[in-house]
Amino acid sequence: MGIPAWVWFTVAAIAGVAGFALLATDRAQRTARNRERRRWAALRGWQFEESDHVLPTRWESGAIAYYGTGTARDVVAGTTFTADGRRQVYVLDHETGGKVNSVLVAVRCRRALPVVVELWLPSVPFQRDQMPELMGPVGQRYAFVTDLPAARKLITPDLVDAAEEIGQDVTVVWIEGDWVLAAAPPGSSPARLERLLRDLGELADVVDPFDADGDGETGGEVYRPTFGRKSS
Repeated sequence: MGIPAWVWFTVAAIAGVAGFALLATDRAQRTARNRERRRWAALRGWQFEESDHVLPTRWESGAIAYYGTGTARDVVAGTTFTADGRRQVYVLDHETGGKVNSVLVAVRCRRALPVVVELWLPSVPFQRDQMPELMGPVGQRYAFVTDLPAARKLITPDLVDAAEEIGQDVTVVWIEGDWVLAAAPPGSSPARLERLLRDLGELADVVDPFDADGDGETGGEVYRPTFGRKSS
């Protein structure tokens, strides 16, 4: 005996309603996060942009290599003060395939570092094609690097201590070019992102200390928004 057509119609209708409800819920959450991020940027006097397709192309390692370049959503750009002075920062939702996989937080150094260092939690299935070389444990994380001799000079006890402060909810911390970055969980609150910015600032101070007679500015330059422009 076949299943009556009305049963299939009912199942399809229920599935459609459920899908609409999930979409509406996701959209509501997205809107709430957008408002929260926008308010946070305004309180800090930082720039806010709803989306940027070029910004993620600044970086190629860490979460970018793992998830793909994707798109930056709810982007905040500004500067923050560390013990060594002012540094440029970005905070953004990293979206790939229509889904936000992490909140990327980036703090800029004065100069480019000679090696890429990725520090992954051991609980993350971080293997991928063209993975940097495994260096070994660094505190509670595993280090993958592009140049072992350069990495050994960079990874000091102070760096390990700074990385340990970042927290176990951050899947990967990495150093690439003139940036120190981390991937926080989607939906991280402004309070959590403030702490992460502070911790990344301390890590940036370790790998890129300012000269004792420096002027306290990142590269001596006045910050200007750089949405959509790659680092030179």
